[in-house]
Amino acid sequence: HVTPRSIAKLTPDGDLKQDPYPEETQRDGAARGGPCSQRCSVVGGRYSCSCFAGYSLMPDRLSCDDVDECVSGVHSCGVGERCVNTVGSHVCERQLSCSAGYQSRNGVCEDIDECMVRTHNCGAGLVCKNTDGSFVCGPKQKCLTGFKLDSHGNCIDINECSSLSETCSPGFKCINTVGSYTCQRQVIQCSQGYQSGPDGTRCIDVDECLMGTYRCGAGQICHNLPGSYRCDCGAGYQFDTVRKVCNDVNECWRYPGRLCSQTCDNTPGSYQCSCTAGFALAFDGKNCDDLNECDSNPCSQECANIYGSYQCYCRQGFYLKEDGHTCEDIDECSQSIGNMCAFECVNVPGSYQCACPTTGYTMAANRHTCRDIDECTTGAHNCSGEQSCYNIQGSYRCLSFTCPPNYKKASDTRCEKLGCPGNAPECLKLPLRITYYQLNFQTDILTPAQIFRISPSPAYTGDQVSVAVTRGNEEGYFSTRKLNGFTGAVYLQRQVREAKDFLVDVEMKLLRQGSMTSFVARIHVFITASTL
Repeated sequence: HVTPRSIAKLTPDGDLKQDPYPEETQRDGAARGGPCSQRCSVVGGRYSCSCFAGYSLMPDRLSCDDVDECVSGVHSCGVGERCVNTVGSHVCERQLSCSAGYQSRNGVCEDIDECMVRTHNCGAGLVCKNTDGSFVCGPKQKCLTGFKLDSHGNCIDINECSSLSETCSPGFKCINTVGSYTCQRQVIQCSQGYQSGPDGTRCIDVDECLMGTYRCGAGQICHNLPGSYRCDCGAGYQFDTVRKVCNDVNECWRYPGRLCSQTCDNTPGSYQCSCTAGFALAFDGKNCDDLNECDSNPCSQECANIYGSYQCYCRQGFYLKEDGHTCEDIDECSQSIGNMCAFECVNVPGSYQCACPTTGYTMAANRHTCRDIDECTTGAHNCSGEQSCYNIQGSYRCLSFTCPPNYKKASDTRCEKLGCPGNAPECLKLPLRITYYQLNFQTDILTPAQIFRISPSPAYTGDQVSVAVTRGNEEGYFSTRKLNGFTGAVYLQRQVREAKDFLVDVEMKLLRQGSMTSFVARIHVFITASTL
């Protein structure tokens, strides 16, 4: 039993460190991963490498190499034994000794054929013959053509008929002679319909059909038979025993409706299937497949394949013409019932579009009606700062609200009369108040139409009013009517055929408690076109 103890080892920096492993483990440097390939020992703080028996330390003083004992002569093999080196050792094998003329092979002495390996000493003109363990030299003997040397050295005849192949041509027989051979033609008698074969030894059938020596009628087919031939009718023909001819068979009549799915056409010796319009013959040559005419684009727009034909269709906004193939655009603007567009209808391929006047209107969200542009709100007007912008259908007006002499401006649309100096009679007749109004109508307004009402505010019991158009009614478009004791109305009396602007003064006279007072409503009436 060995007690473990610490052993100093040399670190890569040259320092010593304590190794807690036993000394015995230091002897196997390869197992411990040390610098030595086999044994390693530490002496005086440095490691020293050594090798196992049968190995020697290499010049690097670290690795071990095998020692070839057989070459270095340090083996233990005796006389009659052969040294064989092994890794780390050697073995001794017994050496076999053979007599002259023999050689060792796989532990057995075998005869050497000196004639084959050419180790004999036979001179020119002599022939080497191997013997057991030796050889003998004998004289050479030459034989004439057609003879060969036997085992006793004699020249004997060669039977070319049995030793050679294809000595004679087909139809000839080989006969051996001394030193040669001869070919003799074979003669064979064959029956009618047969002939001598190429080898002349047997009779073979004559194929009259192949050689063209047969005699068959029109439409008949030659079939070869042993020693003869036969004439048969081809497929699709029937033999007429009276006339001895082959007649065509009409398969379409014989098998009606069984050969072709649609149309059967008889042909000489056969038949052919065909299909009607809208179908194509299938690969089996009998059935008919529906033809997809739409693949050839026969329609100007949409095509739908149907069994045996096709149908053309048009997209929305088009109609199919009488030719059944071409699609023509529908003019919705000229053919529609009623007004599809508020202002103008513009036909486009397959549909239509609505348009609005170039100025004053914009297209509404429904794409059919036109919406008036309020230039006064959008600021798209050219009114001055002293003018007031008033929007009308499709346009606008710039209005000026000015008060006449002896009036003051009480608001943007109202003028109040000032006092009359000296109670001048003409001044007292002037209206107490002038108020501006704006009205907008279209030319298609139904007439007579009540467009304005006027009354005192506030009104009292006993008030009496009278209403009259005092200015702007030269053409008689307007009229007035008293609705009750304190209310009057203005009417558009007749139709205005075209766009027109009016400035109308409507005077209301109020009789209250015996005193007469007048008021004027100055009305801008704008009549716009009703094309929208």
